[in-house]
Amino acid sequence: MEFLSAALFGLLLASILPLLFFFAFRDGINNAAAAPAVDSKSTNSAVQIPLCSETSDDPDVIVVGAGVAGAALAFTLAKDGRRVHVIERDLTEPDRIVGELLQPGGYLKLIELGLEDSLKGIDAQQVFGYALYKDGNHTRLAYPLEKFDSNVSGRSFHNGRFIQRLREKAAALSNVRLEQGTVTSVVEEDGIVKGVQYKTKNGKELTAYAPLTIVCDGGFSNLRRKLCKPQIDIPSCFVGLVLENCKLPLENHGHVVLADPSPILLYPISSTEVRCLVDIPGQKVPSVANGEMAQYLKTVVAPQLPPELYAAFIAAIEKGNIKSTTNRSMPAIPHPTPGALLLGDAFNMRHPLTGGGMTVALADIVLLRDLLRPLSNLKDADALCNYLESFYTLRKPVASTINTLAGALYRVFCASPDPARKEMREACFDYLSLGGVFSSGPVALLSGLNPRPLSLFCHFFAVAIYGVGRLLIPFPSPKRIWIGVRLITGAAGIIFPIIKAEGVRQMFFPATVPAYYRTPPMQ
Repeated sequence: MEFLSAALFGLLLASILPLLFFFAFRDGINNAAAAPAVDSKSTNSAVQIPLCSETSDDPDVIVVGAGVAGAALAFTLAKDGRRVHVIERDLTEPDRIVGELLQPGGYLKLIELGLEDSLKGIDAQQVFGYALYKDGNHTRLAYPLEKFDSNVSGRSFHNGRFIQRLREKAAALSNVRLEQGTVTSVVEEDGIVKGVQYKTKNGKELTAYAPLTIVCDGGFSNLRRKLCKPQIDIPSCFVGLVLENCKLPLENHGHVVLADPSPILLYPISSTEVRCLVDIPGQKVPSVANGEMAQYLKTVVAPQLPPELYAAFIAAIEKGNIKSTTNRSMPAIPHPTPGALLLGDAFNMRHPLTGGGMTVALADIVLLRDLLRPLSNLKDADALCNYLESFYTLRKPVASTINTLAGALYRVFCASPDPARKEMREACFDYLSLGGVFSSGPVALLSGLNPRPLSLFCHFFAVAIYGVGRLLIPFPSPKRIWIGVRLITGAAGIIFPIIKAEGVRQMFFPATVPAYYRTPPMQ
């Protein structure tokens, strides 16, 4: 009863926090909205050449990269009748340990794009929510899917299989040219991107032209510095293993273990395999070659897993197929450039803890498709650039909600010796365990089914105030009051920097941004 009272008290106070938030940030709104300028002369990724090579046979759009974002975008634009040239560095099946969990909101976007059958034939598994573990206790967090058809859920799979299916769908269209090659630079004249230079798989250097070039070459993009000012943070690394022939404690659910020092994720990627991702804070992981990694996984990680998975986890370590990757986050800070656009992880990244990357990318593709549909041609680069500035504002409520939640949850879920951080972590687990709106609300945000920044803000501070309420009930003490104060200030210290990086005005008040109202150019 005390927990419920504290939760209701937290929600009541959190409901007035948006007003305080507005006045606190009112004076900084314009500064937060302004994107820093990029000096195009400071990068060598652009090549100045004459335009005499352009022909009427040139495509309408060049897409750099054929991962999830690039392949889905190529299919989408081609279905609308545009000629698309896709240039991908490596067309063999990727072997990655992330990009394997598609949230229900992302699946709905896949349906909007007509690509839901890309999940057929790859042994993709339905996901209906999460099981959250902490200190031997666990709670189930179900996706709020009651209002949707029975086929709507999350999906988990081998990333490479999914990408190959998307590529096949795109390449099957007659107006898509899918080519293997490495793009080395964009071709620019008078500040307008006219195309790209690339090397074919045979080493031949070629130039491709199009009115619009969309860069989707992933988190390690070598072209993004021309089109934005990246601010990349690497908070941690993932170490990935595949557990074979074992069942998760809760079938068709992702599992999150609030371990020490940071979370462990598990989810099915086929009918016989479970992906395990061990988060290691920082940019350095134990060495696989000298056995340090195996020792770390056996002695530190394995004892914190659900007992049902211990044997399969040890067997996966003994098998030795251990991979790692850096976890990157990067707020979207665009530099609108005539003739070019960034999309996917090349443009915007968040911590993969919540599996939101593909949902953001697919939502961006739906939005971009709808913005481009009224245009019969894309040749007026300046007018098109001015019009597409609306893209950066219109995408913000969805993208910034998922981005902010990923960054904030990661910070909350990491272990800390700080008593206030410990209380915040405990309060988050207990708040979600209450059920009802206390779990369905946050899970709707995480799943992309209700990506509303204000709802995120209210739930985050409701958790913090719920934690304070637990400290003060039934009898407060000076020590508990002090921990409560530090809990609130710590929560603010987690979420406000993320919101500031995302852009306060675009995130919470997009309708006040002039670009929000841009209309298609006259043709």
